[in-house]
This record gives sequence, C-alpha cells and structure tokens, in this order.
Amino acid sequence: MVRLFRHYVPGSHLLLLILDACVLLASIGLGVEVSRFSGLWVPPSVGLEWLVYRSALYTVIILSCMTFMGLYWRHRKESEWLDFFIRILASLILGMMLLALVMYAFPVLSVDRSSMFFALLISLMMITIIRLIHYEISDHDASRRRVLVIGTGKKASMIHEIRRKSDLYGVKIIGYVCISRDHALVPDSKIISSMDSLRIFCEQNHIDEVVVAVDDRRKSFPVDEILECKMAGVVIYEASNFIEKQTKKIRLDTLNPSSMIFSDGYTRAVLNSYGKRLFDIVASTILLILASPVILITILSIWLESGCKGSIIYRQERVGKDGIPFDVLKFRSMREDAEEDGKAQWAQQDDDRVTKNGKVIRLLRIDELPQLFNVLKGQMSFVGPRPERPQFVDELSQVIPFYNLRHYVKPGITGWAQISYPYGASEEDAIEKLQYDLYYIKRYSLMFDMLILFQTAQAVIWARGGR
Repeated sequence: MVRLFRHYVPGSHLLLLILDACVLLASIGLGVEVSRFSGLWVPPSVGLEWLVYRSALYTVIILSCMTFMGLYWRHRKESEWLDFFIRILASLILGMMLLALVMYAFPVLSVDRSSMFFALLISLMMITIIRLIHYEISDHDASRRRVLVIGTGKKASMIHEIRRKSDLYGVKIIGYVCISRDHALVPDSKIISSMDSLRIFCEQNHIDEVVVAVDDRRKSFPVDEILECKMAGVVIYEASNFIEKQTKKIRLDTLNPSSMIFSDGYTRAVLNSYGKRLFDIVASTILLILASPVILITILSIWLESGCKGSIIYRQERVGKDGIPFDVLKFRSMREDAEEDGKAQWAQQDDDRVTKNGKVIRLLRIDELPQLFNVLKGQMSFVGPRPERPQFVDELSQVIPFYNLRHYVKPGITGWAQISYPYGASEEDAIEKLQYDLYYIKRYSLMFDMLILFQTAQAVIWARGGR
C-alpha cells in the first residue's frame, strides 16, 4: 500500500496507472510514425512542442475516461475479462469523442484522422497486454506482501475475519503467533505456537510486515523481539492500523477516544473548510449547467406521470453539520403517500412505493441533482457523509458509539461510504457506513474528494448502488 494524499492506494494499482500513462503518452507519436510508414498520410516533420501538447491532452482525457469507466476501481472482479475489455474499449471511444470536441474547438491542437486511429489502436493493444500481465503477476504469491500476525485473540480474529478479496489485495497472511495463554480465536492450523526467535523466523520466511494484534500487552509482550524485527527492516503495524489500511474503513471495535486524540487525522476535513467550500461552489455550478437538460426532462416526466399535478421536488428534514436540521431537496421518486402515517421508514430493495420514473432516476442518481442547491446554500458539501433523518439519527446515536462524530463535517451528495458499501437500510448497515465515514473524516484531502467523485461518476455510468 502507498499512502497518497493521506489515502491508502494499492501500490500495484498506482504502478498500473503509471504504465497506462506511459503508453498513452507514447501513442500519439507512434501513431504519427505508423501513419507515415503505412503511406496513408505523409505528415510534415513534427517538433517536440507539437508532440508534447497533443500527447499530454490525449493522456489526460483517456486516463480520465478510464477512471470514469472503473478501470482503477479496486472492487472490480478481475476474472471478468469481457467486462474488462468492454470498459477499455468504451474508455477509448468516449475519449475519442471528447478529443474530437476539444480539437474542433481548438484546431491548433488537431491531429489527423489516420494518426489518431493508429494511436487509439496502439493504446487498446498495449493497455490490454499490460492489464493481462499485471493481473497475472499481482495475483501470484510471489508479489504479495508476506504478513505475520502477533496474537491469536480478539484483535487477531478481526484480521482473520477479513473476507473480501479486495481487502486482502496484495497480502498473504503467513500465520498467527501465540504468545500468551489467552483463548485462541483463530483456526489452529494458522497458529504458530513456538519459534526460536521472531527475527530469525521473519528472515527464514521472508516476512515483509509484522502486525501486532495482542489484546493485552501487559502479558508476555515480546517488545525486544519486535524491536529487533523493526531494526532488521521489517515493517511493523498495529492491528487497527493494518485493518484500516487494508479495508479503507475504521473498525468501531478498535476505536477509543485516546486513539483519536493522538491520531494524525480527524481535523483536516473540519479545518480545510474554505478550500472545500470553494470547490463545492465551483463544482456545483458547473454540474448544474451541464445537467440542466436532464433536470428539465426529469421535471417534465415527473409532472406527466403524476397527471400534471402534485409536487416535483421532495423536501425531507435531515441532520446536517453540528446536528443542525435542514431540508434536503430531491426529485420526488415515490408516491406522495409513501409515508402517509408520518413515520420514517428505511428504503427497501424493490420498494413498491417507488414510481416508474422513480426507479430510473434513482438508478442513475438523477433524483439527487436538486441537492446541488443545498450545496450552493452551504447546507451540504459535494463529498461527505450521507445526511440522515432526525428519527434515524436519534435511534442510531443511542446504539452506535461515535455515531455523532459524522456531524462534525457537512453531509455530502456522495461520499466514501456511499461508493464503498451498498445502500444501507438497517442498523447493521449504518454501522458499516459509519466506519467508512470515519475513515473519510480521518483521511480527508481535496484529492481524496476528487477520487470519490471519479468513482461516483463510474458508479452512475454502470448503474451501481441505486435503490
């Protein structure tokens, strides 16, 4: 894992992005040469300045399209090769369309058709080959970080219970070292009961990382041996930090006030309010302008479906920053009598209260576009925890520790929890989403916000997560 802009990114994914960028940077120049060699077009000699500008434009646009298409999304199933190839092809087609628009608006940046065709063909071939090699190598044991866990109790069991393949990406757990008489909560087959020396064991088994997952460090804690490992170049992690790094969330059962007080995070999302506010205003204004045709079509379709009567915008009270309530704006996607008794209800899968138009606009997240006005008014941010209804907040605050910490920042239209976890409709889901929200608050940066927006865009394109 590489810590980039305070957020943990798999090193192999970062390498993949760099390799893709190198291929794209070289594609325009190669396309010109192939076009010249084939005789389809004899271009005049091009200088370095001509090539640099066009190659940079080509790389930025295609890489952006690949990100939108989810090609750097860590939860994607790598075995779905047809899906993977379609995404690459779609990225290049979309990129070609955007490049055509830019070159039409700025003819000075234009590239002839034959050179562009060969550049796109080279990109498709090389990116596909790089992906095939990358996934073959990255899934091999030799490329995984070898991890030894010290402890067999509750904290160690949290690591053993990590099930998602993406959460253990690039990691191989070698075993769990028993150092006390505590009841073991990991399988016996994984327990290493004795060894001559921790440092020698790490050297013999090529251990890259040691995770300290001891429940009570006052009992038989091998501090000297762990220090020897650290001085020998082995990376040492505390269990909660290892889980946070791998899962991109903060486990509530590893959290306590002292760990938050002395942590290097949790303040940047609160302190960086001016930069975040400027970003919100600019992004919301641009998106409102771009989405205005969609907004007008949605208004018309809701109005016609309701028989030219009834409300189009749905107002619902939500809890915002510092616990202050506000009315969130949405396009109405349910019947007007959806909560006739006035009691708040969780949305369910295949909810029969959702209208025909509602199913479409929820799937594409169009129903949330009016929240851009909440952002412009300063009630919400573009990125942040999902705002919940006061009734749910009161209930969840009573049973979920640290739940109110999410109200130290503005709620968002999208957020790390929304793109990392399916739509929540229960107390258990609320706990999971809070763990992702706390990770966002701790690791906040403007670049992290940009990453979330890119992944939200590809979630909309591929219709993931709407309900």
